[in-house]
Amino acid sequence: MKILFDSSVLIAAFIESHPKHKSALSALIKAKDKEYELIVASHTILEIYSVLTSAPFKPKISPAIAKRLINNNIKNIATTIYLTDKDYFALVEKMFNSNLSDGIIYDALIAECALKANADEILTLNPKDFLRLMKAVPIKVSSL
Repeated sequence: MKILFDSSVLIAAFIESHPKHKSALSALIKAKDKEYELIVASHTILEIYSVLTSAPFKPKISPAIAKRLINNNIKNIATTIYLTDKDYFALVEKMFNSNLSDGIIYDALIAECALKANADEILTLNPKDFLRLMKAVPIKVSSL
C-alpha cells in the first residue's frame, strides 16, 4: 500500500505540541516500520522546511533541526514524487478546465503527485480540497 503524506501530517508528527501529534507520529512510525510505502510530493519537502523554520513553535526550530527532521523522516524513508514541466502545464490546463483557482492549486499539485505515484491514499489534516480534487479518482483521502 502506498500512502502520500501531506505536509500537514508530517509537520504534526514533528511538533510535539501539535494537537494531532500522537496520531501523526503513529502514522509516520508505521511508514518507518514498512507497514506501507510513504510517498511525498517534492514540493512538500520545502513547504515543511519553510513552516518548521518560520512558525512560532516553542521552542523555535532552527534550520539545522528542520534539516535533520526532514532527512531522518522523509529523505531516508520516503519515495519522493516529482512533476515534470509537461505535468505542470497539464495541471494548469486541468485547473483551468475545472474552473479552480486560489489555494486549492497547491493541493492539486500534491494530488497530481499521488496520481503519478499510483498512491492508494492521501493522508492529510485538511481533507476538504483533496476530497474535491479526488472525487472522480480511486485514491482514498483520509484525515487524522
